[in-house]
Amino acid sequence: MDLFERYEKLRKAVANQFSTTTQGLVDKALQFAEERMGDLVRYDGTPMLDHAVEVAHIVATEVGLGRNSTVASILHDVVRIEAKKDDEEGLEALLSTIRKEFGEEVIGIVMGLASISELKLNTHSDQASDFRDMIVSYSEDPRVILIKLADRLEVMRSIAMFPEEKRQKKSWESMNLYAQIAHKLGLYNIKSELEDLSLAQLEPADHKHITEKLREGEKERMDFIEKFIEPIRKGLDSAGIKYHIKSRTKSVYSIWNKMRKQKVPFEGVYDIFAIRIIIDCPENLEKAQCWLAYSIVSDFYTPNTERMRDWISIPKSNGYESLHTTVAAGNGKWVEIQIRTERMDNIAELGIAAHWRYKGVNQGAQTSEKWLQRLRETMSETKEDIAERFDAKPASGEIFVYTPNGDIRKLPEGATVLDFAFDIHSNLGCTCSGGKVNGRAVPIREPLHNGDIVEILTQKNQLPKSDWLNFVVTQKAKQKIKSVIREEQAKSANLGREELERKLKNWKISKSIDEVVAYLCKYYKQRTGTALYELIAEEKIDLAVVKDILAKWLSGEADEERRAAEAEAEARRRATAASSVKPSSDALIIDESINNIVYKLAKCCNPIKGDDIFGFVTINTGITIHRTDCPNAKRMREQYPYRVMDAKWRESAQGAFRVTIAITANDSAGLVNQITEVVSRDMKLNIRSINLNSRGDGTGIGTISVEVPSVSVVDTLLYAIMRIKGVQRAYRVKN
Repeated sequence: MDLFERYEKLRKAVANQFSTTTQGLVDKALQFAEERMGDLVRYDGTPMLDHAVEVAHIVATEVGLGRNSTVASILHDVVRIEAKKDDEEGLEALLSTIRKEFGEEVIGIVMGLASISELKLNTHSDQASDFRDMIVSYSEDPRVILIKLADRLEVMRSIAMFPEEKRQKKSWESMNLYAQIAHKLGLYNIKSELEDLSLAQLEPADHKHITEKLREGEKERMDFIEKFIEPIRKGLDSAGIKYHIKSRTKSVYSIWNKMRKQKVPFEGVYDIFAIRIIIDCPENLEKAQCWLAYSIVSDFYTPNTERMRDWISIPKSNGYESLHTTVAAGNGKWVEIQIRTERMDNIAELGIAAHWRYKGVNQGAQTSEKWLQRLRETMSETKEDIAERFDAKPASGEIFVYTPNGDIRKLPEGATVLDFAFDIHSNLGCTCSGGKVNGRAVPIREPLHNGDIVEILTQKNQLPKSDWLNFVVTQKAKQKIKSVIREEQAKSANLGREELERKLKNWKISKSIDEVVAYLCKYYKQRTGTALYELIAEEKIDLAVVKDILAKWLSGEADEERRAAEAEAEARRRATAASSVKPSSDALIIDESINNIVYKLAKCCNPIKGDDIFGFVTINTGITIHRTDCPNAKRMREQYPYRVMDAKWRESAQGAFRVTIAITANDSAGLVNQITEVVSRDMKLNIRSINLNSRGDGTGIGTISVEVPSVSVVDTLLYAIMRIKGVQRAYRVKN
């Protein structure tokens, strides 16, 4: 397709608005950009130039800028791409050519756009809150900001071509940064479209629901509007006012935002649409005509005085002028009515650009400076943070947050700064001492929200603490914290054991260390030898006192205590033998709490939540949890009854337990795929390993290792596997 034919839409728009000289300049810019970008394509394979040309069309027709802005929009990607090459000579040569062919103003605009392109949100976390001011400060020419908004609008209109992560990132930026800037500049059409397009990506289900509701009620709304405005038309006609009336349905984002803030369904949002009365009159009659129209409306419908807004007497800082009122329309319905003139409506559509154009200021350097000054005042008048958090709760229960480099990380809702640190890297989590969220210093337990930009602060000597387990929510964080704490406990325990062994040798104690530790654990009321070793290493137990205790024990002075300890151990053994299924009230509770640090699940029987279990005290590694039908259970109970502890699962316990399923099946192609689909896709379980081998007789045997939350899931898993065609047998491997 011919270049000019491909971009005929832009050329027609330019021909309708500008002189033949401008038309020729635009054609020259198209050829210039084509020569330098002809081989570059976008994500969907279309020419890169399509983007720049569409931006130019938005700039000329929707934003209302002039010739130089339109030409600069066509050329801005050419300069941006060249600037990224780090070739100063090449960039200077390009700018020199553009200056010669298109003029100094175009150079200023394209360089401003190139500078803003470097101000990506992923450069530094502080930019989330300062992004508005940084864009303004980098814009020597205010047209740069408006073209940048047009650029982002084109990106959002083409968002479907981008990968998922980029869609999420660009949508969040558009909603929380660019739409906010458009709002402050009075570009309400652009603001609303950016918000709606962003919402479609960030909350697709909600967007679809509201869109369908609007479509379903469209005819009913139009009938109501026609009936509602009939008396108003008659009144305006009688007063001799020249006008036209438009109805405007509230944007999908506005409806969604109201539903969220007021916690109401779609049907609970009453001001779904607004009526706009636009008056055609000279500027010196505007106020009088608008107030006359308001008087006519109030003759037929009762206004809500609390919802009255007079932006005609005192316009908004961005130049917006209009009278807003909300009137009762009967049957509990309220209708918003906006009254303004043609000039005011144009300013409302085009923002500051139209405001200055209507003031009759020429397009010279003085105008740009005045415009920029006014623009900076407007942008600085708000105290709100442009990058306010997008605090909607995703339907999926997940949030998207960003690293300082702009990388997206997906976390469960409720995740904290510490969860984020462990998600990036385990070592970063272990040394995390705090963070910055959107530039604000926060503690490690600070909950994160959708769209937050998070920077992790670390300290070299920081180590995980047991109370961290009370607020992290991700399994990765929990498992790593427990692992490191166990390692630290093991190091401390080894030091304590070495110290105790050294002392026993010096004291010439004849008993084995296992017997000594078992006795001392009883004396100091410690559940494990590891805990005892830690107390010794931390000098919380005085070894001189230990020596006296052992001396009394060995001399027979402590026989009474020894017999009491033996009696207690025997009683525990009998209680365990009598009821291994129903643990005693002081049984060890197995859950995801801090207690999880001092025990581990035995590999000989792989217990999972729901299995009947007991605890066994080991000398070095704390307590191991075994199933009551473990092959080693009988030997442990008979030989070491004093080490056996009752244990039970807490109902609220959560975690991932590994279970091995043995499978016998027909040796057929695709069986492995069928099994993995059932386990991963249908049951949403993680497969850790799978191994199936042919036996040579038409059947195959093997195992699959799966992570499950509890024993109840195992039965469902076995049932699902048995339903696969060709599977003959499936059962849990218990040793």
